[in-house]
Amino acid sequence: MILTGGASRRMGTDKAAQLWGGRRAVDRLADLSRTLGAISIVSAGDGDYGLPRAPDPAPQSGPVAGVLAGVAALGPDIDRVLVLAVDAPTLRASDLGPLLAAAGPGANYEGLPLPMVLAPAALPAEAENDWPLRRLVERAGLSQIPVGPEAQARIRGANTPEERDHLLRDDPA
Repeated sequence: MILTGGASRRMGTDKAAQLWGGRRAVDRLADLSRTLGAISIVSAGDGDYGLPRAPDPAPQSGPVAGVLAGVAALGPDIDRVLVLAVDAPTLRASDLGPLLAAAGPGANYEGLPLPMVLAPAALPAEAENDWPLRRLVERAGLSQIPVGPEAQARIRGANTPEERDHLLRDDPA
């Protein structure tokens, strides 16, 4: 699942459609997901990026609304979901390996709720669209994995043009 909702106010332009190394952010993340073995990919948000979509049920309420909509769109047969933020298109497979290898209901990195791996069955029944993402992570019981300093900027992603410039300088692709 690629979270593509949000107004991109700090960036000033649609983050999903922004070009990174000549490719849209959403396409880079979809390709990375396929490389990692994703069976189904859904874009959670209102934009149409050529992927199956899970429209945001509560626009501007936050990423939990997208996670809930995305899990519903993926269907009942999915037992694990990799949730990616579209503003982190320089992620590498090696950045996500520890999350994918985590046991139990899933994992995220310490202090960074996204990306995450989540078992849909771990979603709390009382989860609400406007919850902070950290509350969802906590209530779902995800493991917190330490993140190395070399990957921290890629995992955190870019919300401003300055953060984007920094990531582009360090992106080998």
